[in-house]
Amino acid sequence: MTVVVKNKEPLVVPTAARRMAGFKSGQALEVKASGGVITIVPKLPPDEQQDEHEIRDPKIKAAIRKGYREFLAGKTRPIEEFFAARASSTRKRVRLRPSA
Repeated sequence: MTVVVKNKEPLVVPTAARRMAGFKSGQALEVKASGGVITIVPKLPPDEQQDEHEIRDPKIKAAIRKGYREFLAGKTRPIEEFFAARASSTRKRVRLRPSA
């Protein structure tokens, strides 16, 4: 599909392309531009946006790579041990209750 960019007119995405992408009328979309490429993707809910940002964190990326290498090497551990290690490395969050 080819569209022509014209000055003073909005860029229109053809109906067939929107249908193939699965975009619905009224759906929120995010437009990204980089290096001569425009990418249009559905806007993620806040919790999924947070997941996307966390995955880009170098520490998390390193932990994922390490886990994958251990998986490939056949290293496993009981689930109880995994949860115990996870619980000891995370801090308990204290939620303050509003006064009545």
